[in-house]
Amino acid sequence: MNDAIKYELLHIDKNSGARRGVIHTPHGDIQTPIFMPVGTQATVKAMTPEELKEMVEAQIILANTYHLFLRPGHELIKEAGGLHSFMNWNRPILTDSGGFQVFSLGTLRKITEEGVEFRSHLDGSKQFISPEKAMEIEEALGADIIMSFDECCPYPSTYEYTKKSMERTTRWAARCKEAHKTTEKQGLFGIIQGGFFEDLREKSAKDLIEMDFPGYAIGGISVGEPKEEFLKMLRFTTPLMPENKPRYLMGVGTPDYLIEAAIAGIDMCDCVLPTRIARHGTAMTTYGKIVVRNAIYEKDFTPLDPECDCYTCKNYTRAYIRHLINTKEILGIRLLSIHNLRFLTKLMDRVRIEIENDNLLSFRDEFYKNYGYSKENK
Repeated sequence: MNDAIKYELLHIDKNSGARRGVIHTPHGDIQTPIFMPVGTQATVKAMTPEELKEMVEAQIILANTYHLFLRPGHELIKEAGGLHSFMNWNRPILTDSGGFQVFSLGTLRKITEEGVEFRSHLDGSKQFISPEKAMEIEEALGADIIMSFDECCPYPSTYEYTKKSMERTTRWAARCKEAHKTTEKQGLFGIIQGGFFEDLREKSAKDLIEMDFPGYAIGGISVGEPKEEFLKMLRFTTPLMPENKPRYLMGVGTPDYLIEAAIAGIDMCDCVLPTRIARHGTAMTTYGKIVVRNAIYEKDFTPLDPECDCYTCKNYTRAYIRHLINTKEILGIRLLSIHNLRFLTKLMDRVRIEIENDNLLSFRDEFYKNYGYSKENK
């Protein structure tokens, strides 16, 4: 049995079914439900680890296996003492398997039963990742939670293609488990696939649960489908996952999706969204998104969000941040990144409190009304 990752259930919201828990990892505890900032290249863009701890209060961050494999290389990071040492981050880290990035290469990759051959997006060089290679890379990186190598189906996909893909993902998961040696230091999660077909999701979950992973993820949703399809598959798949292990929904970061994930019983979500939209001059606020580079904010000397406690909102105005963004000053991106990341970590702080008070559904309604989400978003 894997001892690296343990889930402790603290409370279930009696009205929504959302769960409040703790994930125990070698580098500390994670209070759940949680939003996890993404640090693709072993850095959350524009942020220092100290800022992530002190200003954002991030409990765990992600790094990307595919990108770090290509550069600087997993051998170098292993030589540096692993990701924690390399990037000076002493809290938990999760690494994905690289599957999503490899499959998003489209014509640059070729899938076989053995693995995926692809051309690097950097220099066109031929590369190969198999389940065994993914484990070698992830063990060298040394994250607390590591993911099985999977295939993420594009949306839409036919039933036949999705079935073959899901079955291959299951076989690859078994190979990952067989190849994974650092079980006392790293928890390996299985990834449930099956596209938008309930019977395939059910089969995927059943087969992976039989392998007894220390945690499970839902992959292959939030990939461009309409929201009602996302919600339907989320609500169908989550109850299939074990109650005594962490449940991770991959690639989700908008406030409404985070709240709906928590209501469905998910513990962990991640997304590049907060820093990506920051680079385009957009902030998430209590009353909806604002594009701060717009002319309307030229003489707006109020904070991005009057209800936010972040460093940016305490010290700077919309007018100043607009000026920084429009003059392409790096500080503008940094200030918006701090705010957006803190906005989501604070939102999840609130979600955890509302679960403890059996009040998450009422909070969702209040939040949606303020943010400008319509009732159709539920």
